[in-house]
This record gives sequence, C-alpha cells and structure tokens, in this order.
Amino acid sequence: MTGPVAMPLGGVAPLPAGADERAAQTPGAQLGSSSRAETVSRNYAETLLALARRAGDVAGWGRMAQEVADALYADPRLRLFLESPRVTAEHKTEALGRAFQDRYPRLFVRFFQTIVSKGRQRLLGEIVAEYQALVDEAEGRVHAQVTLAAAPSEADRAALAASLSRVLGKRVTPHVRVDPAILGGVVVRVGDTVMDGSVRKRLATLRRALMRRAAAR
Repeated sequence: MTGPVAMPLGGVAPLPAGADERAAQTPGAQLGSSSRAETVSRNYAETLLALARRAGDVAGWGRMAQEVADALYADPRLRLFLESPRVTAEHKTEALGRAFQDRYPRLFVRFFQTIVSKGRQRLLGEIVAEYQALVDEAEGRVHAQVTLAAAPSEADRAALAASLSRVLGKRVTPHVRVDPAILGGVVVRVGDTVMDGSVRKRLATLRRALMRRAAAR
C-alpha cells in the first residue's frame, strides 16, 4: 500500500507524501486521464482509511464519507459552489469547515477540506468507492449481485449470505434484486468470477432450498 496524502492539519501532525504527486509518478498516468484519476482516488482513499483506523472507527468514517458524497451530488448549488473557478479554494474550505465542524470529527473535516483545496472534489464519489473497496479487501468481504425469481424473506437473505460465504470462502454481502422471468430461480454474480462445477452444485442446492421456502409461504 502506498503512503497517505499530505494534509494541512493544523495542530495535528501532517501525513507524509501527496496523492497527486504519487499519481504523477505513475507510468502512463497523464493529467486528466482515467488512470491518473483512479490512482489519485485510490491514494486519497488509502489516506482516509489510515485516518479512520487512527480514529478507531473504520465503519463510521465510511458512513460519514458516503454522507458527504451524497450531499454533494444531491445539491446542485453546493456542487456548483465547490467546482466554481470563481470561488477561491480558501473560501471553499472555510465554508466546509463551518458547515461540518459540529457534525463530523475535526480530522475528518480537514481531510475533505484538503480534497477541495487540491481541486479534487469531482473525485469524491470515486474516493468513497475506493475506500469501501479497501475496507472490503482488508476484512475479506466480497459483494455478490444476486437475482432471485421471488422476493426473499429476511431468513432467506441470511441463509443466502451464509451459503455464499461457505461457497466462496469469504464474507459475502448479497445485493438482491427480483426478476420473476429468470430461469432456475437464482443467478449469482461476484465480479467477473466464473464459478466451476462444484460451486454450481452448491448453488443448485441453495436454489432448491430458497424455492422450498418460497413454496411454503
């Protein structure tokens, strides 16, 4: 893992190395390219995770980061203010400080002020997504896209998560959608993973169990 982003933290000791500087040194990563943006987002996410671990609240900081990202994308006026070249970076960071100082931890607020001062606010959604991916990786968790022919009960969801976790050997968080038109009762996708015969056999067992549950209701 690369080092965290340098941040102007006032009384808090600054962190070494900058995300933008490290991204510029990545082979083939040119300014404005998707690869550079991905590298910068990943580096800021690594810093956010380091700060969250320092605070002892990785899950909480993830929720707070998502709240900030949601607020930015839900409010066009806020987004316009933060992205406007007519507003100075100092004015933007001061406004963020006033808005968030009573709601979020000081170090958390300073992190997002740094993102804005560096002109990286458009990457906020990507930074949050990279943060969640880093947390999932560290905790051995994967996300499964599951399509079922019938709506599952809470017991079904729990059984589904437990079964997929056994099949894949990792903690699985299922994201379920319902499509009555699918054949077989259940379709599971985990990234680009191609499931072998033994996995399909276990999924067939899971499908029969879910179908029995649905028939019994």
